[in-house]
Amino acid sequence: MASSSDIRNGFTFRHNHDIYTIVEFQHVKPGKGAAFVRTKIKSLSTGRVLDHTFPAGHKIEEVRVERHKMQFLYKDDMGFHFMNADTYEQAMINEKMIDNPGMLREGDTVDVLFNTEDDNPLTLDLPQYVEMEVTYTEPGVKGDTATNTLKPATVETGVEIRVPLFINTGDMIKIDTRSNSYVERVKK
Repeated sequence: MASSSDIRNGFTFRHNHDIYTIVEFQHVKPGKGAAFVRTKIKSLSTGRVLDHTFPAGHKIEEVRVERHKMQFLYKDDMGFHFMNADTYEQAMINEKMIDNPGMLREGDTVDVLFNTEDDNPLTLDLPQYVEMEVTYTEPGVKGDTATNTLKPATVETGVEIRVPLFINTGDMIKIDTRSNSYVERVKK
């Protein structure tokens, strides 16, 4: 058993018959009263993010987890299928457990979080940035670059994001997977 003083980002624990991870936390010591820990916790089964406050010294049931590098193989009606490159074991992950499934390409390597008690996958972490090719976008108009105007563009996975006017079909761009936003153009 852990206590509220062990809370940190990424800490995984069991709470209300579900497994949660700490997204962010803040230890608070008010002038009057007892200290407490204000947190944002994310359910690993539903993906919902909740605000929760733990009193100082509160006991928490920690869940031991392991991260494995896995390669994305394919998606079917059952879910997303991944393979551990070292052991060749395969795991299936439900789409609702993935924060941004539109940024996954076949062959991409991601970190998958496993519960060590029953060896079930809990969630996966995409890399912060991915590089993708723009498969379609309207051509930019010459002389229309004075403002920070964005236009829609479709990338190779079929996801539509907003890009600057100077981006053309065939360009490689860097995308932030947390927000599906354009970062920069990548030289080939």
